[in-house]
Amino acid sequence: MDRKLAAVMAADMVGYSRLMETDEQGTLARLRTHRIELIDPSISRNRGTIIKTTGDGMLVEFASARDAVACAVEVQTRMCRRNMDVPEDRRIRFRIGVNLGDIIFEDGDIFGSGVNVAARLEQAAGVGEILISSAVHEQVCRQMELQFEDMGDLALKNISQPVRTYRVALDMPAPPVEDGPAAGDDTRVVKPTIAVLPFANLSGDPEQEFFVDGLTEDLLTELSRRHELFVISRNSSFVYKGQSVNLRDVAEKLGAQYIVEGSVRKAGNRLRVTVQLIDSHNDAHIWAEKYDRELDDVFAIQDEITSAVVATLPGRIEASQQDELSRKKPSNLAAYECVLAAKVLHHRSTRSDNAEAQKLIDRAIELDPEYAHAHAWRGCIRGQAWALGWCDDPEAMLAKCIESVTKAAALDDNDADVHRLMAAVEIIRNNLSRARYHQERALSLNPNYDLVVVQMGELLTWSGNPDEGAEWIEKAMRLNPHHPARFWSHLGKAHFCGRHYEKALDDFQRLPTLDETQTAFVAACHGWLGNQADAQRHVDAIFTANPEFKAEDLLATMHYGRQEDLQHLRDGLEKAGLT
Repeated sequence: MDRKLAAVMAADMVGYSRLMETDEQGTLARLRTHRIELIDPSISRNRGTIIKTTGDGMLVEFASARDAVACAVEVQTRMCRRNMDVPEDRRIRFRIGVNLGDIIFEDGDIFGSGVNVAARLEQAAGVGEILISSAVHEQVCRQMELQFEDMGDLALKNISQPVRTYRVALDMPAPPVEDGPAAGDDTRVVKPTIAVLPFANLSGDPEQEFFVDGLTEDLLTELSRRHELFVISRNSSFVYKGQSVNLRDVAEKLGAQYIVEGSVRKAGNRLRVTVQLIDSHNDAHIWAEKYDRELDDVFAIQDEITSAVVATLPGRIEASQQDELSRKKPSNLAAYECVLAAKVLHHRSTRSDNAEAQKLIDRAIELDPEYAHAHAWRGCIRGQAWALGWCDDPEAMLAKCIESVTKAAALDDNDADVHRLMAAVEIIRNNLSRARYHQERALSLNPNYDLVVVQMGELLTWSGNPDEGAEWIEKAMRLNPHHPARFWSHLGKAHFCGRHYEKALDDFQRLPTLDETQTAFVAACHGWLGNQADAQRHVDAIFTANPEFKAEDLLATMHYGRQEDLQHLRDGLEKAGLT
């Protein structure tokens, strides 16, 4: 039995039993994610040791009170950010108590009054709060730039003497503002706001109401995953269920520029669902689609339609915003619009457009330094400049790319784009296992985001599963019929890696133009097929554009996890005459 002075942090999850009863599997998965991504790394950074865990709490020992408080503050502030886009009834939140006292260590556990006081402070704390004892306050009040609220002497359960207690004043992020922009305010993030009205049941079958309402609610839930949109809540939009409404009046009352409306009609064993997206500012129908399905599995139909709609809508809204943006003067752009314009330039994939995109994305961050989505896209745009050689110092550009994505993750790690880009960074580093973690996190945050889905296909191809990778890429194409042309390049590379050369050639032919890497893959396909004339034609095109081309330089940019896949490409290039 050892005894020493130590700081103890006691943490407990609020409402654990209620959350487990409502969604046991989901609660455990989310709690595990918070442990892996936030809590355990914070404990490690602050030199803490986890002594004991329960289903909903833990005891952690630290060498100093400063380390314990620093860890507690990081956990609570970052948990607040993580919860900003999570429904109130699904939020995981903690109470934390910190004490400095005499601790007894025995058989891997800790005991003593120092531990008991920490546990009782945790019980006395409010949701998301940190309470510390006077002993801790004396150690940290002059060392840390924090504010403390004196709570006086608290009588704690089973503690004989009152304990002088202080509440740590946390600098929590303000919740997002969802109403319209203030007059003359050009710096705040003004995202497009969308309302999904309850779909109309035109079947004359009351039993279809559950499907109709379920479809509407699923659309609301899935669209809410998109961080570039503000989605009006169900409680607001369902006020209009069963009513004949003027869409412009509804949009004005809800504060939404975009309205989604639709209908469901059952005829025999078929179900027809129509969906349309309307810009209320000018009554323009931006997009409309019909889904005609056999009524074999109503829930499968619901999932299919939801996936298709939520994959398409953000792109149609973005296209509409781009049209509007082209008529504005750049000097009037707000942070969101700067990001939007930067994305447009990024997708054009030219060196000059990339340079302009960098300027616009930097401007967005000037206007709003805490805009996580802007930091994520700055990383993406810099990554494009690095990958395509559009920079004088590739190492410095890659470092800036990683810095931007890391900053985005620190600001908001509930953004699918952030984890998509973190996965891309790990692929660049050839750390495919770590990339898989971020990729799956992005999928869990937004399973219907075509850029996330297509990247899953790329990662599987790099990891030696090209046939499965091709399936994911094709899924991304189905999710977004308006997908970027580069998806065909990803599919072609997956089919090449899977030794399906004819399919790969068909894919590459879908591209409007071929860059050097794509041309090399086409040449390698012809090399493996024995089409020497076609192979030579593409080899000549490469050397005409770049007389200094070397196959090994191209191979060095590949991220195959299996050596045989890299060798397969090398052999194909050699067969084509590229060395």
